[in-house]
Amino acid sequence: MTYQETIDYLFTRLPMFSRIGAAALKPSLDNTIALCNFLHNPETKIKTIHIAGTNGKGSVSHMLASVLQAAGYKTGLYTSPHLKDFRERIKINGHMITEDVVVDFTQHIQSVIEEINPSFFEITVAMAFDYFAKEQVDIAVIETGLGGRLDSTNVITPEVSIITTIGWDHMNLLGDTLEKIAAEKGGIIKQNIPVVLGNIEAGAKNVLLAMAKDKQADCITANEQYQATEWSWQNHHLVVQVGAQHHTDRQTYTLDLPGIYQKDNLLTVLATVSALQKSGWKITQEQLHRGLASAKKTTGLHGRWELLHQHPDIIADVAHNEQGMQVLLQQLEVNNYHHIHIVTGMVADKEVDKVLRLMPQNAQYYFTQANIPRALPAADLKTKAEAYNLKGKTYNDVNVAINVAKQHAHTNDLILVCGSVFLVGEIIN
Repeated sequence: MTYQETIDYLFTRLPMFSRIGAAALKPSLDNTIALCNFLHNPETKIKTIHIAGTNGKGSVSHMLASVLQAAGYKTGLYTSPHLKDFRERIKINGHMITEDVVVDFTQHIQSVIEEINPSFFEITVAMAFDYFAKEQVDIAVIETGLGGRLDSTNVITPEVSIITTIGWDHMNLLGDTLEKIAAEKGGIIKQNIPVVLGNIEAGAKNVLLAMAKDKQADCITANEQYQATEWSWQNHHLVVQVGAQHHTDRQTYTLDLPGIYQKDNLLTVLATVSALQKSGWKITQEQLHRGLASAKKTTGLHGRWELLHQHPDIIADVAHNEQGMQVLLQQLEVNNYHHIHIVTGMVADKEVDKVLRLMPQNAQYYFTQANIPRALPAADLKTKAEAYNLKGKTYNDVNVAINVAKQHAHTNDLILVCGSVFLVGEIIN
């Protein structure tokens, strides 16, 4: 098969959550274990960091990978979903897996695919583990897809586990309370393996603390160990001053991921680096600073308060749930602009109303949809939005919507594209 034929096979032959939703999920680790057994258990041959969370896990994953790479470690990075290219999911030192490797792996494992009918995600997890093991990475940063306990990635024993945030998302799959969602995501906590907690509300945090205690896992709460005392923007970078517990001096970190919500993610990264250092990983302050300052450039992360165009400013952000929209609104409060235009599209199986009720009524809306079966039709989104006094017109394509917004926007206006990872992925830069 050619690379394109291989990708078509993977996308069409295998159930894919990003396209069809919950029907693609396999609520068991059996397929992943079977795939790993067939591949001679590559997951046991690599050192890993495991990251779960409702929001923030993508940013934390990429920042950590950049720091580890700056420290001289050959670093694998597995994330999902991809925005434009399937190979974005699997990287080593910022370079995507090659097309040839994708083709060879798929052909090698095709008989097993036909036998056990795994999901798309299960295959990509196995591909990542196999690639990282064969390339002999020093460490791999592994992001969960959904949840944690039954996530396909949850066959590893990491150096450290991380849970970034707990919020309202995928409640039909993970539970209808934050405590239930926390219990699912806390399923990545392993016996005697340290776990870092990000900015998590009390009820969910108590669940995770109890799970960590049960597993005799040292539990580190990032915002108790570190505090962001000041922040500013400089040349499209976020500059954050951080104080550490029991220390009087401050460190100033510059991030090339400019969203102010990265302050919390930064603290999670710092707590994780501290845990790694205690385990013998060699990371200096200079390497830490350098990795954080170049995370976007080093790893190729996109869609996090990303400036796509100036005069007017066009910002893309993958915020798509209630918690994500809350932090996005905090961002808008500190931005300077004359009028805001919001290009938005959502998927039908999300809590759309919870997001819409948060969105500003003084914005001009451009309702659209991503080109996936799960997408909520733009007309249906417009109808739902009108119940919250959000006014605008519908467009069949995100790029058409952006171009119309540009025509209506003044030079000091802001155009924000948000609501779905898949919508941001379809933007043509």
